[in-house]
Amino acid sequence: GMKFTGSPIKLKVSQGQPVKLNCSLEGMEDPEMLWIKDGAVVQSVDQVYIPVDEEHWIGFLSLKSVERTDSGKYWCQVENGGKKEESQQVWLIVEGVPYFTVEPEDVSVSPNAPFHMACAAVGPPEPVTIVWWMGDSRVGLPDISPSILNVSGINQSTVFSCEAHNIKGLSSSRTATVQIKAMPLPPLNVTVSQVTSSNASVVWVPGFDGRAPLHSCTVQVAESPNGQEVSTEVTPVPPFAYGMQGLKHSTNYSVRVQCSNEMGSSPFTDRVYFQTLDLAPSITPQNIHVIQRDPGLILEWEGVAPDVLEENVLGYRLEWIQDNVTQGEMIVQDTKANLTTWNPLKDLIIRVCVLNSAGCGPWSDLFLLEAQEVMGGQRQPPYGTSWVPVALGILTALVTAVALALILLRKRRKETRFGHAFGSVVGRGDPAVHFRAARSFNREGPELIEATLESVGISDELKTKLKDVLIQEQQFTLGRMLGKGEFGSVREALLKLDDGSFQKVAVKMLKADIFTSTDIEEFLREAACMKEFDHPHVTKLIGVSLRSRPKGRLPIPMVILPFMKHGDLHAFLLMSRIGENPFNLPVQTLLKFMIDIASGMEYLSSKNFIHRDLAARNCMLDENMNVSVADFGLSKKIYSGDYYRQGCASKLPVKWLALESLADNLYTTHSDVWAFGVTMWEIVTRGQTPYAGIENAEIYNYLISGNRLKQPPECLEDVYDLMCRCWHPEPKLRPSFGLLRAQLEMIRGRMSTLSSSQDPLYVNIGKDKEASASDAALHASFGNTDGEETVAGAAAAVTSDYRYIMSPLCLGDDAEGERHPDGQEGEDKSLLYELETEGEKSC
Repeated sequence: GMKFTGSPIKLKVSQGQPVKLNCSLEGMEDPEMLWIKDGAVVQSVDQVYIPVDEEHWIGFLSLKSVERTDSGKYWCQVENGGKKEESQQVWLIVEGVPYFTVEPEDVSVSPNAPFHMACAAVGPPEPVTIVWWMGDSRVGLPDISPSILNVSGINQSTVFSCEAHNIKGLSSSRTATVQIKAMPLPPLNVTVSQVTSSNASVVWVPGFDGRAPLHSCTVQVAESPNGQEVSTEVTPVPPFAYGMQGLKHSTNYSVRVQCSNEMGSSPFTDRVYFQTLDLAPSITPQNIHVIQRDPGLILEWEGVAPDVLEENVLGYRLEWIQDNVTQGEMIVQDTKANLTTWNPLKDLIIRVCVLNSAGCGPWSDLFLLEAQEVMGGQRQPPYGTSWVPVALGILTALVTAVALALILLRKRRKETRFGHAFGSVVGRGDPAVHFRAARSFNREGPELIEATLESVGISDELKTKLKDVLIQEQQFTLGRMLGKGEFGSVREALLKLDDGSFQKVAVKMLKADIFTSTDIEEFLREAACMKEFDHPHVTKLIGVSLRSRPKGRLPIPMVILPFMKHGDLHAFLLMSRIGENPFNLPVQTLLKFMIDIASGMEYLSSKNFIHRDLAARNCMLDENMNVSVADFGLSKKIYSGDYYRQGCASKLPVKWLALESLADNLYTTHSDVWAFGVTMWEIVTRGQTPYAGIENAEIYNYLISGNRLKQPPECLEDVYDLMCRCWHPEPKLRPSFGLLRAQLEMIRGRMSTLSSSQDPLYVNIGKDKEASASDAALHASFGNTDGEETVAGAAAAVTSDYRYIMSPLCLGDDAEGERHPDGQEGEDKSLLYELETEGEKSC
């Protein structure tokens, strides 16, 4: 019968490692096998089912790089006759560095008052040990997670953090800042509004709260100018507002505010002055009567009695109403008003009130003027003209116009079908057919979209930077393919210069079928970065161009760079050591490579640029054996301060990163100096892999324990001492690039110089077989070159991408920035092992 074979197992793997699970089924032909994880069907495409024989199948589930979320129970499931059968379970446990569940939080405390901080992290593997740091000092003893740090008190702002350790490594928590509470500062922007004769509102913006919540504010009101205090009220906050009541009318006041927290009260603000309004009028106009005359209507009422003049009457407001809608109002100073904009054919209602600075008093009784009273006079009403004939005339004209339009439209349709479609050719009388084309067609192919910087969807800032280096596509001719990769390709090209001559260049472009406006932005930002450079040992941008494509598709961006005959330095070093025809590189030449790189990096640091990916693979060799620093896909310009903190999880070259970059994602010129030390080690070992046999996740622990790259055999003591100085744990104690260049020049100057006839470089490098092998190797890493035979030995020596190509988003394919075929990496490691066993020196 049908059955699963195998027994349940518990599998522990390290985070980031590949895992392949399998289950075996016997007794069923062509089963529909499913992988289940914790009760849910696994949707991964990395599932394979292989028949061993007719009724024996094995299913595989591959997890290329396991994460913590991959932990769980896995089993196979198959349906047999309406019944689901399940295999034994595999319990997958993913182990890695600790993961924080609780991290220190920012808090504010009273001076010298005790407080505590919490930190917790989990594995697997367990146990997890917590180590506390206060500033740069370790505090307390290691504690098993979760951990509480009790602090007796501090009197100044202090930072705290914790580290979580297990056998896989350590993780660092966020840095928490503990601030000291203080008394608040005075409020800001005190404003008085909504002032009436007896009330007013005051609002304010709280000042610095002293790192403790404000619980109340005090509002003090005084009469001005004598300063006699009227009231002092304490109001809870928020809101930061208070209503002042019971004030005298027509009086000058001042108000000021202070706020309090648990530490005390702020000083009072400066006084803000305001004046209450007059009392609103209490009297009502009486005895409204009308005097009719042409061309308007005269209204009159009794004036204000002398005993109420203290209400500061400014005038009167008159309002008239028709059809139950207020038609208008007017303000007059006298007791008469001349009303002109009214309709005598309708009843008119009038009311009047007394007005002063506080507003309008009570309205008078409504006064009604009936329409027939107006009509009783001798004159013809101004609106007596009948509008009926005018309306009929307009309606008749509209109907006539619509009828004519319909007739013309029907006639035109008939003519289009039969009448005027046929006519005679002028001057001949021959019949002809007249027509108008509704659409045109292009038989030569789709229209090309205009290739401009505006058409690629990049930012205005980037357009401005690239505007003066834009080269028209017609100015260069693309040649053979030099290399291609996942995100783009590079082609040889001839660029026509202004004097009519041609320059051999390399054109780097994105793949046409994978990019978006965001990809183009990232791709061209590297070009904009290179545009600012002008140094013999820093790759300089020649220009950018855009390749037109059919309408509706974005143009293809292209970056034009100098053509580098010998490709990247790492591939060249490997070829000299393990190529088909190895050749010797004198120590003076290796030192020359280091001096060129140090000179280029000295220039970049003077321009406030941080490279962040300095390595031999990112340095280019021209035909004169001069090295130029290249590949600025990760470089950053620093506008303030001297450091850059990485904000996103980009792929970074772990084995070239400084300690502070690994721990805190912090990048400075000092971290570039660390990478330069690793690059020096690459040059001396002629392309060996740094820290061979050590996993990426283990690098930080390896370095923090004081370990460094070992001294290679035949490496000069002075050169290795410079490397060790580059790897100092304190960034500011590492040498500058200017000092490194000077020291290397001094070391090279002390050595005897070989004559050019003795220099093996000029024997092996040229347009002979070895040179052809070099070119072929340098262009082989993205694919085979077009129309050229690849020399096997040289191709085997190449381990890095052709350095004109980069991913538009991050680095290349792996987190280290290393790109070694399996065979070569094994060979490098074996060679390194043989050299290390001969005797090593460490920093």
